[in-house]
Amino acid sequence: MKRFLRWFSSAGTALSLRYAILLVIGTTLLGAIGLVLIEDYGWVDAIYMSIITISTVGFTEVEPLSSAGKIFVSGLIVVNLGVVAYALAAFSYYVIEGNLFHKLFLEQMQDRIDRMDGHTIICGYGKYGREIASHFQQHGQEFVLIDESEEKLKGLLDEKPDGLYIVGDATDDEVLKSAGIDRANALITALNDDSDNLFIVLSAKELNPKLRIVSRSKTARSRRKMIKAGASHVIMPEQIGGFYMATLISKPGAVEFFSFITNELASDIGFEEIRYDQLPRGMQNKSIKRMGLRAQTGVNIIGHRKEGGRYVVNPPPESTLSQGESFIAVGSYEQIKALRKVLL
Repeated sequence: MKRFLRWFSSAGTALSLRYAILLVIGTTLLGAIGLVLIEDYGWVDAIYMSIITISTVGFTEVEPLSSAGKIFVSGLIVVNLGVVAYALAAFSYYVIEGNLFHKLFLEQMQDRIDRMDGHTIICGYGKYGREIASHFQQHGQEFVLIDESEEKLKGLLDEKPDGLYIVGDATDDEVLKSAGIDRANALITALNDDSDNLFIVLSAKELNPKLRIVSRSKTARSRRKMIKAGASHVIMPEQIGGFYMATLISKPGAVEFFSFITNELASDIGFEEIRYDQLPRGMQNKSIKRMGLRAQTGVNIIGHRKEGGRYVVNPPPESTLSQGESFIAVGSYEQIKALRKVLL
């Protein structure tokens, strides 16, 4: 019922299936009311008579009609010729053009989105959006894509047949609500325009204050504004790319090693963030040494993210986690999988 009402309220073309349905229902009720008032029919007989009149099946009247009744039914037949012609044309258009089945497909997709919880919303399916979506696919992270170009979004289905997307403007609050922003854990906005990204950050933070937001930015000025607007992290791809190229000259070995361990296709090394709230109760407030994660899983703790975003590299064994802090662990995929089992 919810799906039907949502589809029924959506915009349509001149040949609208919902208008056709409204016209058929309206003329049926009009005919039934007229027969009740003019011929004193019961409601069941009146509706039955109205339906057979609209469908032009040619059945005999329930009861003989008076002169006034014949005039009313004749007028109803003339009106219904146009209604039926319009309804058939609308239905044929939607079937031939594929709109009917496409709408049903989008409604099924929206129903799946409505059942999601703790997912990530990706705004923009350009070169950065594709890379983000590919990464989430490899890690089994649930996500919803938003882009104005359905042609771009259809490419997602080639790589991920069960992928979820919404065709629309991510700066529109209603589109963000359709993507389940109130239930999402994170949002990434990777549009080309900084002003659009800033607007999305503002809207997303207002709709879900607890949302973790990562935004793309082209300039340092925009970056500062996005952070003030509520973005958790702001990435400047051009700055990162320039730094990377310069470091390849000054420290090529270090950069190549880092590229190797972060390239999931070339190595079996992965990273994992261990937040305080992820730790089992028995591990909370224990030091790295007492937790024994290396002995249990083989991972190494290489970083300690303090509250406020400050990092400690290679934290000492006596380090402990507090609320709002996290450890960064590195290990093979098997070791990372073992770590995730320990944290369950």
